[in-house]
Amino acid sequence: MAISEKLKAFLDGARVTYTVGKHAVVYTAQEIAAAQHVSGRQLAKCVLVKTDQGPVLAVLPAVCLVDLKRLKALLGAKTVTIAKEADIKAQFPDVEVGAMSPFGNLYGVPVAVDQGFSEAEAIVFNAGTHADTITMRYADFAALVKPKAGAFGQAVNPPKPAKKGSKKAARTRPARRRAGRTPRPLTTSRRPHRPGRARRGGRSR
Repeated sequence: MAISEKLKAFLDGARVTYTVGKHAVVYTAQEIAAAQHVSGRQLAKCVLVKTDQGPVLAVLPAVCLVDLKRLKALLGAKTVTIAKEADIKAQFPDVEVGAMSPFGNLYGVPVAVDQGFSEAEAIVFNAGTHADTITMRYADFAALVKPKAGAFGQAVNPPKPAKKGSKKAARTRPARRRAGRTPRPLTTSRRPHRPGRARRGGRSR
């Protein structure tokens, strides 16, 4: 398959510069980034969500997951849930499932973009198939789509901060000895013989 005809017509009509890339069929954003040799922070992942106000297309870097709580706050929505495959087919009927571009405006779907893209020169995204991508200036994308920008991307597997006072750390600490004190000598349970007391089996003289 070629790139989406609707998307191509829109970009050509806007007279913006873009390039089309092809790669082997892959399905995850990280696989696409590897196939196209681009950073996962530059590749856009598009996630359709359902809200009480209607569907919204969330666009964020491939290395992030959607933080629904933050996205809900950004949209001012009461409820936000991830859309199902049937919802994606119904909303984007002319593209392969999961390969929609971030141009939700072409389908009447508002777009929310993570602010992680705000400093990027270029953005790479699916072009309607699992084997085609488009690369263009992020500034051109933002000007054409006019998305609502905010922070709702959560890094995948962020490093965990070290816990203070953990048991493992406590075991490695050397034992402290109070200053001015010497260890007590070992004692035996046997009592020393005292003169003047009778011994077993006789009397003392």
